[in-house]
Amino acid sequence: MKGLIIIEKTKKIALSIVCASVLSATFILTSLYRTFASDLRSGSGKKSTTSSMTSSTSAASTTQGQSQKDSNATKGTKNTTTTQRAKVDISTLSPNKICWGQGTNFDSLNRPQDAVTSQEKYCDLGGNFVDISGEKVIYLTFDEGYENGYTNDILDTLKKKNVKATFFITGDYAKREGEIVQRMIDEGHTVGNHTWKHYSMPEKSQEVCRDEIKQLHDYVKENYNYTMTVLRPPMGEFSEQTLALASEMGYKTYLWSFAYKDWDPNSQSDQTAALKKLNERLHCGAIYLLHAVSPTNAKILGDFIDYAEGQGYKFVLP
Repeated sequence: MKGLIIIEKTKKIALSIVCASVLSATFILTSLYRTFASDLRSGSGKKSTTSSMTSSTSAASTTQGQSQKDSNATKGTKNTTTTQRAKVDISTLSPNKICWGQGTNFDSLNRPQDAVTSQEKYCDLGGNFVDISGEKVIYLTFDEGYENGYTNDILDTLKKKNVKATFFITGDYAKREGEIVQRMIDEGHTVGNHTWKHYSMPEKSQEVCRDEIKQLHDYVKENYNYTMTVLRPPMGEFSEQTLALASEMGYKTYLWSFAYKDWDPNSQSDQTAALKKLNERLHCGAIYLLHAVSPTNAKILGDFIDYAEGQGYKFVLP
């Protein structure tokens, strides 16, 4: 009997040991599983985050690339006459005076060959002679050294035709013709810098040239709350140095690819002949220079606009 009791106790002890071992193993396995599952979830989350970041970065890169592409395309179509320029040492450039004229040789697109050549040569210095983008656009510009009573007539025609133009004014004009200048600004035209005293810039020092541009710039800003950004050098005379100097001051220099003898009020062309000249020289990217002191220009302007638009051209601002 005593032996049976010992055997039963032994069985109970063994069973307790087995149960304890099973519970301990279960607890260990459960802990391992939870740790593994947690790590698995954590790893999956990191992988998902990385994937999400990669996807986001890719999308951002695509968007940025497309934005840059669109920006470049806009620059190319809006106005390709001036390219992005790095700052240059002006003293290393030529100070030699160039007296601009578009010449009488024309390429297959009816553009003055000298204007195309100069555009390619001087565009990095801020020079604009003709827009070589290939688009059927015209930059209509007027030089305003003094008033001869025709600018308001020209503005009337432009308003009627819904066309914008650029008017290059001097310091004297800015002071004397406040109402006309304000009208130009109010009606959406571009007012350009023709310098304060109309000096030949290559004949002056860099200091004088800077002052000629800055004095008019500041006067127009102060009196008209308007910031000028385009320049036409007096008499079309420039040098590599004056182009770069103007560019350094935030200006683009606009010469022209069409001009004719219209600056002398006492020697005006016949209206029919003058209009024929304007029409025959139409070309893509043309920069037309007309003088607002000309009664002929005031009279034929509307007909010229109608003809150019009828040929598919659009008038644009710099």
